[in-house]
Amino acid sequence: MARERSEEDQIKEGAEHAPATDEGVSAEIEDPSSIESELAEEALREEAEGADALHEEIIKLQEQLAAHKDMALRAQAEEQNARRRAQQDIERARKFAVEKLLQDLLPVVDNLERALATIDTADEANKALVEGIELTHKSFVETLTKNAVEVVDPAGEPFDPELHQAMTQVSNGEVEPNTVLDVFQKGYRLNGRLVRPAMVVVSKAP
Repeated sequence: MARERSEEDQIKEGAEHAPATDEGVSAEIEDPSSIESELAEEALREEAEGADALHEEIIKLQEQLAAHKDMALRAQAEEQNARRRAQQDIERARKFAVEKLLQDLLPVVDNLERALATIDTADEANKALVEGIELTHKSFVETLTKNAVEVVDPAGEPFDPELHQAMTQVSNGEVEPNTVLDVFQKGYRLNGRLVRPAMVVVSKAP
């Protein structure tokens, strides 16, 4: 009996010093649901970071696209402006190509007018000469008109420094001051642009 009790005591004593039970060991093992939650959070963080990086990349691409569009629009506008300037240059060249020729021909017209002013038209002996000069002068003027040349003959008109060149001033109480009294030499415009101003005598107050 003593031996049996001794064995029982040993069993009890061994039980007291026995390692922790399975229940205690299992308590120290991490909860699987907690691991899954952490993994899910980590996946969400990585997904969020990836989304942010993608968003930033999209923004950069959109900015680059906007910059390229702006460059393309600027290039297109410059091309249109260059084409417009070239067209304007061609138009000006077409309009004023004869300007130098006109300047060379104007003295001929002036001489014809001076000849008509000095010849005695009442003399029958000069009749054929006068008619010839008049026809030549008329032909010149008509040719100039067809080529968009306008005569500036401002006798009796107010003096305009944009179109007239005053050679002298004469006191005159019968007209307003700065009135063109006489025209020494007619002026001419080509397509609205002054080629030569009219040389005039201008009135002034007595």
